[in-house]
Formats: sequence, structure tokens, C-alpha cells
Amino acid sequence: MALTKKELAAFEKQLSDWKAELEDGQSENVHNMHGQETSAFPDLADQASAETDLSFDIRIKSRELKLIYKIGETLHRLREGDFGICDGCHGDISLKRLQARPVTTLCIDCKTEQEQAEKTRID
Repeated sequence: MALTKKELAAFEKQLSDWKAELEDGQSENVHNMHGQETSAFPDLADQASAETDLSFDIRIKSRELKLIYKIGETLHRLREGDFGICDGCHGDISLKRLQARPVTTLCIDCKTEQEQAEKTRID
């Protein structure tokens, strides 16, 4: 099942918009973090809570950076003609799966197999 030019163009726009939105959020947060005062809290619980919140924000931003990178890779694949092709079996990834997770590189069967293998290693 090859994607049509219209479908590919729609994915490219969706991915480009998503990436731009995430990048704007990253820039805004960097400016906000630089603007925050690092003040000592009179209460250790308040300080611990603030540090936990900051740590959580940093983890979220780190995940967003990884997603920005994945979106960039996906846009490259799209432009090279490899978008929608499974890295595992080299078959087509279903349109529904691409619509649900456009940055995916595995078809549902290969992803299920990968998850089972991971679960087996953990157990």
C-alpha cells in the first residue's frame, strides 16, 4: 500500500507543524528557566517541592527534545521515500498506524514482537 502524494503532503505538513510547535515550546522554556530566580526557601519541604517540579519539567523537556529529533528523522524519511516502510520487515506500515503515530518506524506486528522481546528480557 503506497501512500498517495496527497497523504504524504498531509503527513509532511502535520510533522513540520508539530516540530515547529515543540521547538517554540523549547525556546520559551529555556527563556523561562533562565529568568527564574534561584532563591533559598525558608522551608526545606518547599525547596524540595520546587526542585522536584524543576526536575520533572527538565525530564518533560528532554523527552520533547527526543521527539523533535524523531520528527526530524521522520521528515527525512518522508523526503527520501522511506516513510511508511517498516524497519523490521520492510513491509508497509498501515495508514491507521501512521495516523496514530506518524513517527513510528515499525509496523504493528514488528512493534508487538519488539515489545514481547523487551518484556521477556525484563522478566
